[in-house]
Amino acid sequence: MTVTTSLLIVDDSKLARIVVGKAVAALQPDWERVEAGTADEALSLLEGRQVDVVILDYNMPGRSGLDLAETLRERFPQMPIALATANVQDEIIARARAADVTFVPKPINEDALRGFLSGAALKLRAAR
Repeated sequence: MTVTTSLLIVDDSKLARIVVGKAVAALQPDWERVEAGTADEALSLLEGRQVDVVILDYNMPGRSGLDLAETLRERFPQMPIALATANVQDEIIARARAADVTFVPKPINEDALRGFLSGAALKLRAAR
């Protein structure tokens, strides 16, 4: 039995979710991709299904991706989480590190995601 890895992309921009999805598909073609447009949508989606890896946008209406990352970290201590943003401020990077969240600069492309996704794949294999 093969275990399918599922990745959640959370971004208020549909275009950004498509771009991230294409990059993920190129690097991890067997992974299932699900999407949410807001932090609240992501949390309700996580109530009903298993998600293994999360890539979050920082700037979203309502809760920021970093707030969501901190919430997810409490609930899923081992889950690989990446925060994607063009907003490279020391305070944001420090909070991301404190929550054990990988910082991925925008614009997102395969090169930006390669290290995070391969690290996430290794971590998930080791856990299974």
